[in-house]
Amino acid sequence: METIKNATSPQSDLVVKNKKKFNVEVPLYMGPISFLLVGFVFAPLLIILFFSFLKTGLYGEIVYEFTMGNIKEILTGGSGIVFLNSFYLAVQTTILCLLLGYPLAYYIARYGGKWKVLLISMIVVPSWVAYLIRLYAFKTITGTNGIINNFLMDWGLISEPLTMLYTPGVVMVGLVYTWLPFMVLPLHAAMEGMEPSLLEAATDLGAHPVRRFFRITLPLSRGGAIAGSILVFIPTMGDWLVPALLGGSKVMMVGNLVAQKFTIAGNIPSGSSLAIMLAATLILILYLAIKWGGKEAMEKLV
Repeated sequence: METIKNATSPQSDLVVKNKKKFNVEVPLYMGPISFLLVGFVFAPLLIILFFSFLKTGLYGEIVYEFTMGNIKEILTGGSGIVFLNSFYLAVQTTILCLLLGYPLAYYIARYGGKWKVLLISMIVVPSWVAYLIRLYAFKTITGTNGIINNFLMDWGLISEPLTMLYTPGVVMVGLVYTWLPFMVLPLHAAMEGMEPSLLEAATDLGAHPVRRFFRITLPLSRGGAIAGSILVFIPTMGDWLVPALLGGSKVMMVGNLVAQKFTIAGNIPSGSSLAIMLAATLILILYLAIKWGGKEAMEKLV
């Protein structure tokens, strides 16, 4: 018996050493990450949460008295309408990105061949240009004297310039133009791992393209679709630059309202409550999307 114990003791010692090494290395590696999360994510959120329950005085000063009036204003006042409008635009943008992203990702994954890298680059490289420059270019194209109106008038298709800027439609198009790559890439990653033989077998069994999509392509790419929807919906919901440049004062989203409360109105408690409401909504949607999408959606998201 003692021989058996002595024979197994080196392995036991090795396991113990590995466990000790693991217990030492995990805090060592997680320490800086935890510090960054606490210092730059959770601490600012707690500060904003604290200010969201305070009052504002007659001259804009902060009154350190607890109140639920800011939250009530969001749920019953004009801020709630802006919040719902932002949610509506974000949902529309996500759906349009899905409708455009699926054919693009499917074509690149299935028929890209030797041009696959070039096609992916054509989608990704424009995103390397500064966000502001791209939006100003888009504003120039869709303006009253922009390229589209000049082209249509030169060909006699219209008699006067179309009003495209400062409308909800052009804001939504600008959001789709900005965030579409974040939908295409997760979808392409999901479809890249699909076996072509599955689609070929479905075709041999008489399935038409629509049936193949809903029975094979869509279930197998669900994780990529959910990850892409998260990557599009969350920044769209909080976007303020696109509606500011393309919507002007006629189209306002919750990001613009938060910026206005902090900078122009000087109402820090009201702006803080809006920011907290937005963060809570996005965290809830992120949790539900990952829970529904499962491990595959999380992998594509990361």
